[in-house]
Amino acid sequence: MDLSIIIVNYNVRYFLEQCLHSVQAAIEKLNEGQSDAEVFVVDNNSVDGSVNEVRKKFPGVKIIENKDNLGFSRANNQAIAASSGRYILLLNPDTVVEEDTFRKCVDFMDEHPDAGALGVKMIDGKGAFLPESKRALPTPAVSFYKMFGLSSLFPHSRRFSKYHLGYLDNNQTHSVDVLAGAFMFMRKETLEKTGYLDEAFFMYGEDIDLSYRITQAGYRNYYFPGTTIIHYKGESTKKGSLNYVKIFYQAMIIFAGKHFSSRKARTFSVLINIAIYFRAVLSLARRFVSRIYRPLLDAWIIYLGYLFVLPFWEQVRFDTADYYPPQFLQLVVPAYILIWLISIYYSGGYDKPLRLFSFLKGHMVGTVTILVVYALLPMEWRYSRALIFLGMLWAILGTLGIRLVLHMAGIGDYQFELNRQKRMVIVGKEEEARRVSSLLQETQARPEIIGFVNPSAESENEEGNVSYIGQIDQIDDIAAIHRVDEIVFCSKDLPSRRIIQIMTRLIGSSVDFKIAPPESLSVIGSNSINTSGDLYTIHFNSIGKESNKRNKRLFDVVSSFLLLITSPLWFLFVNGHFHSVVNCTRVLFGFRTWIGYLHADYGEQPELPRLKKGVLSPGSHHSQDSLTPERINEINVVYSKDYRVFNDLLIITRNFRKI
Repeated sequence: MDLSIIIVNYNVRYFLEQCLHSVQAAIEKLNEGQSDAEVFVVDNNSVDGSVNEVRKKFPGVKIIENKDNLGFSRANNQAIAASSGRYILLLNPDTVVEEDTFRKCVDFMDEHPDAGALGVKMIDGKGAFLPESKRALPTPAVSFYKMFGLSSLFPHSRRFSKYHLGYLDNNQTHSVDVLAGAFMFMRKETLEKTGYLDEAFFMYGEDIDLSYRITQAGYRNYYFPGTTIIHYKGESTKKGSLNYVKIFYQAMIIFAGKHFSSRKARTFSVLINIAIYFRAVLSLARRFVSRIYRPLLDAWIIYLGYLFVLPFWEQVRFDTADYYPPQFLQLVVPAYILIWLISIYYSGGYDKPLRLFSFLKGHMVGTVTILVVYALLPMEWRYSRALIFLGMLWAILGTLGIRLVLHMAGIGDYQFELNRQKRMVIVGKEEEARRVSSLLQETQARPEIIGFVNPSAESENEEGNVSYIGQIDQIDDIAAIHRVDEIVFCSKDLPSRRIIQIMTRLIGSSVDFKIAPPESLSVIGSNSINTSGDLYTIHFNSIGKESNKRNKRLFDVVSSFLLLITSPLWFLFVNGHFHSVVNCTRVLFGFRTWIGYLHADYGEQPELPRLKKGVLSPGSHHSQDSLTPERINEINVVYSKDYRVFNDLLIITRNFRKI
């Protein structure tokens, strides 16, 4: 056995499927050279149906199914111990390899007996080079330059850019210190000498540790740009989070304590902890500001309007100034503003991109709420309905005006949803291109398909059944002339190598790229190393949508509050009435939700968004014993895929005695 490929998976079912399709094609190319390979998928207790999908579509893959998330190092070690290849490849599931990647790597390692491991050139889903393809050892000085931004300010400096070796040519082979764990191609005999991955590293840092031990054992690590892979960085882990920063830097502390002198390790540890707190403060501040600055700007605009509207109305209506007491501006107006902001938020007026209807609906609902509250107040607190309507008019005009100005200025948070369909071309042969086109039309994106592009350089149509708008060699002109937003590649009809060539050729353009694996119900792409990527798959009004999660939480709060204040009316008429009050309290404070999933084997469920444990479920009116696992999954899928608040209300009404 020449090669053992090991992929550790955790809840990235669609990316894993695409990865395995590319791996299969690369193995076929490897087999042409009379080499053979085996593939391991080690699943760390995924809940998105990954394992069943692999069993069904890739029967030749060897699956190791863990019942807990054992971490990256331990999971890889399980497969390494069971492998029989003379070479071992650790491969991320959110990657796509070229057809000749394995063949070239085997040849390079055979020709370089001093090579203990190699990494390849990696690009993101937009075609941009990923600098972590080659790295230096993270000494305190190198880490300092990276953590405090000097490497970004001087990306090609020999001194400051050492972390990613920015001064080395990306298209030349180099001996480097550290390789990326997304693609580590190693000799099995090297691993037997150095030991496998250190399981003290749960996630992150294990690639640095292993790379260092390989060089300490007398081997060299090579950066080999003779082949390129796509790495949808950020898919298998969300790397922009504060939790990632903390885990990654703590892994660096483990590495320093293991390999550096005690004095150097202490210095490194202090530096790392300073960096953690520094990044934590920046992250929390950025998160807080990003969530609060738009409502604060609206509040300021509305209040500023009242400062002008109030004296104007006093002069017109009463021919005097200071008719209303100071508490009107100090207490009443802020209360109005708070109600408007809450209504806008729950109407989706702060979602991105901005939707005009949701924005206006929030203002209308807020105004009605203010009028209802106004009618219930004692006379001394009822100042003027006219000021409510004048305030609403100013609130709409003022906040809408600032949105239009910032939209035209190109501010990302203020871009309106203009319902413009994305313009797409599909590169593929007729049968597969039509299948992908139909799939895309069933997704929420519903793009405008400009046409199909012939994946070969042949000019004639395929059996005369389809009229291509051009050939693959003309893709640059096609994208420009038709103002294409996205190019979708059918991987069944186009080699990964060709896809990668086109992506790197069009880098810097405004075109995005997606890949449609054969027989898959997903179309995958990622636009930058900092995004989780776009995934087009058939779905309806998913409960995982931000607006639905928000509406579900609002329903839980309102319904549990109403049930608590009316509890004297129903208290004795439900089963376990004391426990029912406890449930109302749990739901009100967010420890439970009224409607959750039926208990089932999550490993069997296809891609269900996470929910808190429910007091009731969509199947509460059924006898649990009468439901098969398949029926339970079906009920949960129907509930999660087409969510309505009314459905929650209906379930509570039908099962009220069980609350």
